[in-house]
Amino acid sequence: MHNGSRAADDASPATTLPASSMLWVRNLRRFIGSGAGLGSEALMELETKRILLDIFKEKQQKSAEASSIPSFYKKKPEDGSISHRVQRLAKYRFLKKQSDLLLNADDLDAMWVCLRENCVIDDATGAEKMNYEDFCHIASVCTEQIGPKCRRFFSPSNFMKFEKDESGRIAILPFYLYVMRTVSLTQARIDMSELDEDSDGFLQPLEMEAYIRGLIPNLAQLRDMPAAFVQMYCRIAAHKFFFFCDPHRRGKACIKKVLLSNCLQELMELHQETEEEVTDTEQAENWFSLTSAQRICDMFLALDKDMNGTLGKQELREYADGTLTDIFIERAFDEHVRRGKTGGGNAREMDFESFLDFVLALENKDTPEGLTYLFRCLDLHGRGFLTTADIHTLFRDVHQKWIDGGNYELCIEDVRDEIWDMVKPSDPLRITLADLLSCKQGGTVASMLIDVRGFWAHDNRENLLQEEEEPEEE
Repeated sequence: MHNGSRAADDASPATTLPASSMLWVRNLRRFIGSGAGLGSEALMELETKRILLDIFKEKQQKSAEASSIPSFYKKKPEDGSISHRVQRLAKYRFLKKQSDLLLNADDLDAMWVCLRENCVIDDATGAEKMNYEDFCHIASVCTEQIGPKCRRFFSPSNFMKFEKDESGRIAILPFYLYVMRTVSLTQARIDMSELDEDSDGFLQPLEMEAYIRGLIPNLAQLRDMPAAFVQMYCRIAAHKFFFFCDPHRRGKACIKKVLLSNCLQELMELHQETEEEVTDTEQAENWFSLTSAQRICDMFLALDKDMNGTLGKQELREYADGTLTDIFIERAFDEHVRRGKTGGGNAREMDFESFLDFVLALENKDTPEGLTYLFRCLDLHGRGFLTTADIHTLFRDVHQKWIDGGNYELCIEDVRDEIWDMVKPSDPLRITLADLLSCKQGGTVASMLIDVRGFWAHDNRENLLQEEEEPEEE
């Protein structure tokens, strides 16, 4: 009896294990099975060590991943390698597929005919318009005549992009121009991507020149360009893209940025059939016109007195009939001309590319890119701002040229105060590049400080404005 009660006492704790202990037992049995056939604590110990080792390795791996820098650079495949050939083939097939989805000239003409035949005439304005029902009907007609590739232009979201009249109708011309521009930009992106050798979404200078060279036969105003001038033209034209689309001067321009820039739109303006439709002034103002490119070359050759292919400071002082100040010329060389490998002392020579930057900055002073170029020259001490002393120093040369030209006496302090009133800087003691950009008169201020002709234009702005208005009235 005593032994029996003892056995009962030994068994009773097993039936009254706490919940936490029972959970431990279940977990242990899950790892080692039902226990049948094991019969050894060594197997249990070995399994436990394995589990703990797996947990340790997992924590160690997570710790290593957290402390290491993730890889962000992948080496490009070598030319001629299998991976390089596969990449080029995949790129070719993708661009070919995208090109096949584009509307061609005949498709665009057919779409315009469909739009005109199925629109309604506004009685008040005479404009050709369509409501959403007409829009859907035209989509069906175009799909039948042209094919499914035009269907994407007739989505409800596209209809909602355009201004509607009180009857909910949109004009067909803006819609058609939208389709043409979309097709044109997509084709331009395909063409640029084909020239992008490393497929990184950027164009090198030679690749951009190749793109422009391919456009020349299709641009009406450039078709008759002398063959000997084509290379120089492409060099000049491509440089404007890099001036505006490569602000950090990395030597490559983002394709997306090029497509959205005003430069491409300005280049495409040369599609106009005859130059009779464009005035001489407009041709000169368009950097990409043949007239402008020849003007730039002639200007550089005229300044290059020693004919060594570069410009010295004294030669550049003759730019714009010598109206630029000496201090500005000095600062332009300090900030934007690299020191040559040949020649001793501090001698620097401005090459043709640097000259193009110089001209682009002066002819586009009101743009952020042009004003950034000029501000670096105005910032005499490289502090990122201009003080009253800087303005006084910069304008002193303008004042001297002004007096030498036989003009009336000026008070430099009055001009300085006028500049401060024009800019209205956030800090009343200094003018920053951001202040010049936000005041919308940064180009005028820069002209007043570097060019006596620019100051004269500002001083006579009312008379000049009146002269411009008189021919319009006549």
